[in-house]
Amino acid sequence: MRLVERDEQVRYLDRLVDECRERRGQIVLLNGPATTGKTELLRVCADRAPEDVRVLRATCSRAEQSLPFGVLSQLLRSDTLPGELTARVDRLLRNGACADAPARPDHDAVEAALVRIVHGLGVAVLDLAAETPLLIAVDDVQHADVPSLHCLLYIARRLGSARVLVVLTDEAECETQHSSFRAELRRQPHFHQLRLAPLTREGVAAMLHGGAGTPATDTPLTDTRTDATLWDTDAFFRASGGNPLLLHALIEDRHIAGAPRAEGYGLALLSCLYRDRPAVLQVVRALAVLGDAGADDELSQLTGLDTETVSRALHDLDAAGLIDKRAFRHPVARAAVVDDISPQDRLALHRRAAQLMHDRGAPTMTVARHLVEARHTHGPWAVRVLLEAAEQAMLGEDPQMATECLKLAHRSSSDEQDRPAIRARLAQAEWELSPSAAARHLTPLVAAVRGGLLGHGDRLVLLRHLLWHGRTDEAETVLGHLRGTAGDQRPESRDEPHDIERWLAATHPPLARRSRHPHTRGGDTGHLLTPLSDPWWRSAADLGDLITRGPDPQAADRAEQILAETGVGRRSPWTEEAVQLALSVLIWAGRPGSAADWCDRLNDPAPRQTPVRTATLAAMRAEAAIRQGDLRAGADHARQALTHLAPKAWGVAIGLPLGSLVLAATRTGDYEEAAQCLTHSANDAMFHSRYGLHYLHARGHYHLATSHPHAALADFLSCGELMRAWDLDASALIPWRTGAAEAWLRLGNPDQAKRLVYDELTRAGADDPRARGSALRLLAALGPVSRQPELLTEALDLLEDCGDGYEQARVLVDLCRSYRALDEHRRARMVFRRASHVTKLCNAGPLNKELTSASGDVGGFETAPVGADGITSLTGSERRVAALAVMGCTNREIAGKLHITASTVEQHLTRVYRKLNVKRRKDLPVDLRNDGATTERTPLGRR
Repeated sequence: MRLVERDEQVRYLDRLVDECRERRGQIVLLNGPATTGKTELLRVCADRAPEDVRVLRATCSRAEQSLPFGVLSQLLRSDTLPGELTARVDRLLRNGACADAPARPDHDAVEAALVRIVHGLGVAVLDLAAETPLLIAVDDVQHADVPSLHCLLYIARRLGSARVLVVLTDEAECETQHSSFRAELRRQPHFHQLRLAPLTREGVAAMLHGGAGTPATDTPLTDTRTDATLWDTDAFFRASGGNPLLLHALIEDRHIAGAPRAEGYGLALLSCLYRDRPAVLQVVRALAVLGDAGADDELSQLTGLDTETVSRALHDLDAAGLIDKRAFRHPVARAAVVDDISPQDRLALHRRAAQLMHDRGAPTMTVARHLVEARHTHGPWAVRVLLEAAEQAMLGEDPQMATECLKLAHRSSSDEQDRPAIRARLAQAEWELSPSAAARHLTPLVAAVRGGLLGHGDRLVLLRHLLWHGRTDEAETVLGHLRGTAGDQRPESRDEPHDIERWLAATHPPLARRSRHPHTRGGDTGHLLTPLSDPWWRSAADLGDLITRGPDPQAADRAEQILAETGVGRRSPWTEEAVQLALSVLIWAGRPGSAADWCDRLNDPAPRQTPVRTATLAAMRAEAAIRQGDLRAGADHARQALTHLAPKAWGVAIGLPLGSLVLAATRTGDYEEAAQCLTHSANDAMFHSRYGLHYLHARGHYHLATSHPHAALADFLSCGELMRAWDLDASALIPWRTGAAEAWLRLGNPDQAKRLVYDELTRAGADDPRARGSALRLLAALGPVSRQPELLTEALDLLEDCGDGYEQARVLVDLCRSYRALDEHRRARMVFRRASHVTKLCNAGPLNKELTSASGDVGGFETAPVGADGITSLTGSERRVAALAVMGCTNREIAGKLHITASTVEQHLTRVYRKLNVKRRKDLPVDLRNDGATTERTPLGRR
């Protein structure tokens, strides 16, 4: 160990050694907290002694404390001593082994035989000093045996002109043991005391950076990294408290792992503790279990020690830098202490701590943590504490802690009436972590429903869990009991049956009874909310109603309102369902950008973000990205959803992320990944839920892209049949008609395709530009070439309004092909540039490949790059004119579209050319179409 900030002590000891050689005996006590470098300083002092000074060394041990003259035996039994002296000492020590030693060095009734032995050994030492100066170095004198202490006192009283320097190290300055020995030492005229303290911050910095202040005999710490910025002095000082042993361990850990390790820093801390007296170890273990909030009397009760001993131990730990005002200096330190406690002792400590904290009225969560660690309860009060703590943990978004509390409560509860309710809460807590793990509770809970042992709210949650796992038969059993509450006159139960049907109609339609209640808009149900109502369940029902009616702007506003409340109100088992439904409403109402923003906001990194929530938000984020045409982001988010939650845990809802991944992979041209996704065994129950629609729609597009139009048509028509049967036939949800029309077109049946396209246009109102734009694209393909540009241009405007970049790319590819067929090559080149730009933005590999294959016919589309500053310098009117020019429109056509004169168009274009530093239309940047057609239109939903 290197010595830092010990120069003064080293020089002081060197001076005393010189005085010893001049026949001035001295005795020095090196004192201070544990592991502050006393042993190292003693070694340095002995190693620096001149050659003419004979060094006698001894190290005391608590294990050898009962061995008479054990310390003297180490000092005087050496091959380097004269043979006559060694024989003389051996005789005395053999006699000493037979003598009765007093219990304390200050015992008045010392046996005469022991006195003679002490005298003989003392004289032997003094005789040796007459021949050569002596340095007697005794480490950890607090553990010395009593006869050896008597001998050391004998020598101390007779130093005078003897050439003897006695250097002792002692850690137990506050200990009562051997207090008379220390008092006797202090009475001697040649007594000196040197107190060592932990290193200061400057000392830590010197140790880290190899600064000055180290004796020449020390070996410097080697480090090839000389940049001082690599070392955070404050962090090292906080974690070590200036304790040299801990600091050296931290430095080594930094070299090996870059952070404190249990094998380094943790073991160094334990070494410090084991070198101290047993009471210190007991107190620090109690502190690790109880936490830094434990008062002295609480630590006293936990350890069985008196408060004075506890207070003294805490003082010593703080003085040694091992703790900081009752707090461990680093989590690794506490973990090392806890791991060092035997399992039986640890359980016992937590058991006593739980009882103690409960008796003291500690917070519920504090008591519960001790009960969980103890794996034991103390009666009915403990079960109540665990249940309350579980509720707090769920509110604090810590389902892991809630699970542990509920497991112990369920195991400990003796009330058969309460156990089903506890199990239901346990199932919900485990559900937050993994729905597949919570499935083991479903069968017992269904039995509890049959026995009438489960409350209404728990039955609702159980229904959702059963349907999630596709256990329809058991779900119908629970549903029958829930529908039986129709005659319940309680206010909180009056509208429950209607709410159940509204939720089922949007998520698991085959189970829903068609309600005769009037549908509502904007979530204004008029229902009474009582203190026992779950507002998130009511929100889920309201959102289900909005979905079945077909999303509209009012529905989107209601969804945004519900999402805004997620960070304000109390969470419940229905919160995630309501959030997922609200995001779905936003996406289907034409606000995928807003849905994406909400996903990102709700998915802010949190220490206790649950896998279910993270996975659900990732799945919805994937769908929103695909609706915006950002295929790469959609695929990435879908993969994340399937990573955060294993496919088995998704249950029937796997159709949502799996469908998004298949669709994104298909559109980017990664058919191999799409095929692999489709190998997942789809649960039949999935096709009896809304999630199956996503899967069928995506699979249909995969079959279409891989030249299997018959299979694609079957999937699209199956999707349509289900949606019509379930009264969910809205294009904003799943545009199955356009998919089926495209399949019919591939099969050479334009009449069937045209019928579906007209049907889609009839159904898609002004609030659904995405469906109308896609339908117009297909209608153009079914009509004469001469009419195609008009229909495709209208489709492009609609798709720009809704921000669907992929559908825009498809329209642009068709428009480019139409202009080529009409021999309008100038316009074809302009559209080609735009199409190439958008397909690359979308990562639509197949579309880009299709477009590139025709590049020979419309070549010459490359332009010089224009910086963003040039585009932003355009006024709004200049952008609109330039954007239409990019699409190949003539000045007259631009004037007609914008209701201005052709002369005004020419003036605008002249200014645009000058600002962008281009000379002609074909040099205009394709980005203008994104940014200039309208301030609300962007190909990928971005601004």
